[in-house]
Amino acid sequence: MRRPLLLSAVAVLLLTLPASAAEDAGRAHVRAAAEAMGGEARLRALTGLRVRGVGHWNLLEQSERPTPPFLVIYEQFDELRDLRRSRLRQKSEGRGMVMDAWKGVTMLLADGVAAAEFDGKWRPMGAAQLQDMQERLAFAPEHVLLAALDAKDLRAQADTVLQEVPHHVVAFHLDRASVRLFLNARTGLPTAVETVDAHPEDPFWSVWGDVRTVLSFQAWALEPGGLRYPRHWEWARNGQPHHSVTVTAVTVDPPLADADFTVTDDVKQGFEARRARKLDDTPVLRPDAPPVELAPGVVQLPGAWNVALVAQDDGLVVVEGPLASGYSARVLDEAAKRFPGLKVKAVVSTSDAWPHIGGLREYVARGIPVYVLDLNRALVERLVASPRTLLPDALARKPRAAKLQVVEGRRVVGSGKNRLELVPVRTETGERMLFAWLPEHGLLYTSDLVQPQPDGTFFNVQQVDETVQVAAREKLPVARVFGMHLKPTDWSTLTTAVQKARAP
Repeated sequence: MRRPLLLSAVAVLLLTLPASAAEDAGRAHVRAAAEAMGGEARLRALTGLRVRGVGHWNLLEQSERPTPPFLVIYEQFDELRDLRRSRLRQKSEGRGMVMDAWKGVTMLLADGVAAAEFDGKWRPMGAAQLQDMQERLAFAPEHVLLAALDAKDLRAQADTVLQEVPHHVVAFHLDRASVRLFLNARTGLPTAVETVDAHPEDPFWSVWGDVRTVLSFQAWALEPGGLRYPRHWEWARNGQPHHSVTVTAVTVDPPLADADFTVTDDVKQGFEARRARKLDDTPVLRPDAPPVELAPGVVQLPGAWNVALVAQDDGLVVVEGPLASGYSARVLDEAAKRFPGLKVKAVVSTSDAWPHIGGLREYVARGIPVYVLDLNRALVERLVASPRTLLPDALARKPRAAKLQVVEGRRVVGSGKNRLELVPVRTETGERMLFAWLPEHGLLYTSDLVQPQPDGTFFNVQQVDETVQVAAREKLPVARVFGMHLKPTDWSTLTTAVQKARAP
């Protein structure tokens, strides 16, 4: 019963210690952790590791609801780490709901370049994949303790209780990321690594600004040469379970060959070109797909994520605010060019997919009302409140309250020939989507529910069937549909696809 009081006293003591004493205490805790893993000298002498295992990814963004249970992708992997030269080669196979067979990929990090091999061809990756692979090495137990000892700002923080066990806590910075280590006060071994960092080039995680990641270790095993290593790893992001792996085999100081980490010159050049392209600078218009006027005053802008502009007598309605604040700023620039003098009076957000809401903060920063489905209200409020201390955007620099217009049932926006009717979908896979109906033109915006594939079929015909059901339920005489990833398409294309799927 006395332990919380003891920890509280330690916390007070640490808060009153001079910086030098907090640094000394932090280094003592980390050195004890290194000793528990086999010794600082042993960790620094490691040349590499080969780690094999199995695991799964929780599809936090791709699941039907923002709470567990989540859809998953299963994996099996074989990973080779060159610790002296910060190189990583990971062969993995994945399988999940839409992957009937195991599908393999090899990821490579070498000389600051991220590349991937699949279908027999090496391809350059981008800055997001580079960051992911660098973090895989940086926060692994064999490296993170050494990084802490080498950090100039290492400090002890107040002790705490984690998993019902007393822990020492130390903090430091690794590049931009702030890091905290939770070290078991009884065994010395690290239990968790907490980091706070931004992921500006990741179309999913960039949405949330400062992202908190917690990597937890358990199932420690004594490996050859005296190294202790955790056989189970768990990642959580922003409080949700994200990734889990069980290590089935560890090889200490395996043979390392340069041939395993070779990146060809053309892949290096391609990587540099991709890394130079920033998510926030993504063009609104694709060179191969010019804007489409669906009806007078109704324009679809085909880009990385499609946006629609609907001109009404008293202002312009933007349908979707995807990807990033910079993307939305360019949409607004394009709107001003196409409809000069017509103010943007609203933006409609139709889905809970993270890239779909990634640009809404720019509209909030400009005081533009945001229409959002009732089920997505909490999600958008969380987006607006998400911290942006590392890479501030316009809203972070000048905060203001969001003007949310919550849609609970069918709702009309504007009047005249281009009036919009917002229709909550309320189906199984479209539970958190809004359709936008333009009755004067027989045009139905289907959000993310209808997605064509390169071969002309549709991804998940269940969703197409639900679209047809909604049109029947709401008595919508649809002539054409368009969407976030859908160019203008005849309604008969959807009904035909459903009939074909239903055929015996």
